[in-house]
Amino acid sequence: MKHKGRRQFLGNLSTLAIAGGTLPLLTAATNRPKETTAPFSFLCPPYLQNSTENSVHILFITNNNAHSWIEYGETDLDLKAESYLDGFVQANNTLNSIQLNNLKPGTNYKYRIISREIVKFDPYDLVYGETITSDTFEFNTVDSNANSVSCLILNDIHDRPYSFSDLLSLNKDTNYDFVALNGDMFDYQTDEQQLIDHLIAPCTSLFASEKPFIMIRGNHETRGKFARNIKDYFQFPEQEYYFSFKQGPVHWIVLDSGEDKEDDTPVYGDIVNFDDFREQQAKWLDVELQKSEYSNCKYKVVLMHIPPFHSGDWHGTTHCRQVFNPVFKKYNIDMVISGHTHRYGVHPPNDDHPYPVIIGGGPKTGSRTLIQFHADQNNLEVKMIRDDGEMVGQYKL
Repeated sequence: MKHKGRRQFLGNLSTLAIAGGTLPLLTAATNRPKETTAPFSFLCPPYLQNSTENSVHILFITNNNAHSWIEYGETDLDLKAESYLDGFVQANNTLNSIQLNNLKPGTNYKYRIISREIVKFDPYDLVYGETITSDTFEFNTVDSNANSVSCLILNDIHDRPYSFSDLLSLNKDTNYDFVALNGDMFDYQTDEQQLIDHLIAPCTSLFASEKPFIMIRGNHETRGKFARNIKDYFQFPEQEYYFSFKQGPVHWIVLDSGEDKEDDTPVYGDIVNFDDFREQQAKWLDVELQKSEYSNCKYKVVLMHIPPFHSGDWHGTTHCRQVFNPVFKKYNIDMVISGHTHRYGVHPPNDDHPYPVIIGGGPKTGSRTLIQFHADQNNLEVKMIRDDGEMVGQYKL
């Protein structure tokens, strides 16, 4: 199915009469009261998060408080998803994150989102307004028995939304299972509209309504007055910025490398504690890499924004090296893929790191890169393509 751009998506909305039934969900960013005379609408198409063999989260945003749900199914849209909390069906919110559960592994599903505007919410007097429905999209659940996995990795977009289409166009028709956004998608976070305009809308226009993406926090995602709210707009296992999962022959490890300067740097205003956060992750990782469910994975691959080597001697790099590198060595990590430096490079194993360190490029034209990743039972290969189409790095296990 071809993906539809945000403008076309909003233009194709239709109304739907719904009788009875209430069924939505919202995330921790609950009611954001809206005072608008604009027609009731979706602010962005839906986007997929935290996809597994049996479930997926679908997120979307409306411009007014509403009651929202999802209709889905393998062939017909005959199933309905909603969310409950403390006896309530979630409603009167704008930001929605609805989880589809009990799905079949390796199966194609169709879905659409539906929202019913709430125009009055007084005690014993609930009044609905217009109901809108999206186009129909498709997605595939993770295949638990897949022998291979492919993904695309982007980093350091830095509030340049046009870079998503520029870089993804380099992929041509090569298939992929998901996209990893490996940090610094923004310079800093100001508000919800920035997230929509600079990340969600460009990604949904290209792929994100039908293929999931992983949001990996970089040091610039820790900055700005809205930085503490961005987790509400994405979904992670256990709702932590660090996690691991199995897909294909790969045990994927996602780490949050935190800020790049000391915690007591004056610009942070005494309200960060990333040293402890990195140490907490290192302890978690030492346990995570021992779990039996990953023992049959052929490869262990780390995604983290700040590389532990080849990134100068700033505190973020040296502390990542101090806390993570011993764990990487202990469990024979096969590869680390990072960004941050704005200098693309492929660094083979050496005496300091017995694993390759792959670093994607920067935000400026001429240094931007797309990383293509593919792994099967025979090989693991990464290819780095610069924004002019030239391959500037390759590594194969």
